[in-house]
Amino acid sequence: MAKANRPSRRSSPAAPKKSPAPRKRSTPKERRTARKQPSAAPDLSTEEKIMQAAKKLFTQNGYAATRTRDIAKEAGINLALLNYYFRSKEKLFDIVMTENFRQFIRGVSFQLLDDATSVQEKIQRIVTAYIDFLNNNPDLPIFIINEIRGNTSRVAQQIHEEVAPIRAHMFRQLQEAGVQGKITPIDPFHFMANLIGLTVFPFIGRPILQRVTGVNDQQFRDYMEERKQLVPIWINAIMHSKK
Repeated sequence: MAKANRPSRRSSPAAPKKSPAPRKRSTPKERRTARKQPSAAPDLSTEEKIMQAAKKLFTQNGYAATRTRDIAKEAGINLALLNYYFRSKEKLFDIVMTENFRQFIRGVSFQLLDDATSVQEKIQRIVTAYIDFLNNNPDLPIFIINEIRGNTSRVAQQIHEEVAPIRAHMFRQLQEAGVQGKITPIDPFHFMANLIGLTVFPFIGRPILQRVTGVNDQQFRDYMEERKQLVPIWINAIMHSKK
């Protein structure tokens, strides 16, 4: 009797591997579009990194509490490289603070040079802008005073050039308002003494004020916020007082 055919134990041959699909080539139009895409922003230069780091730390910690090695670490460089670009912390602070002040002046100048804005409105804007700025740059008043006392300082000259057009315009508007009877005539010296004294001096005398009154840092900032409204009221009262 014939034996039944048994199925073969050999496994069936493996299916052939599929070769990867050919990569689709971009069309000329797609290549032109890709070339038009904006490239990534260039990295900051070492000097720009140092300036940004210094501005951040001086603003946060003040001049005395900021070390050059802290600035170098924040900028992601070594201390020797920082000293190569900027000879000292004082020099770096001068540059950063001067640039901060110049940016501030440029930011408010277009409002203060507007003839359609009254003296009272200008005072309100100046006081608000200065208090906000000084809250963020607490060491700036002392820096400005020290620089201006030198007279021959390059920084003092730069500050004078930035402030001079605004000062001249403000003085002229004050005189015109006095002649027209809108305000009590006031000498520009007394006007600036009142404005700077009421706005800037609390920041200069902050250590003494806080010690004498027992006010902490947050309370000091709260009082400065209140002065944004109070100082214009006080100056306006002076300008409308009868001699």
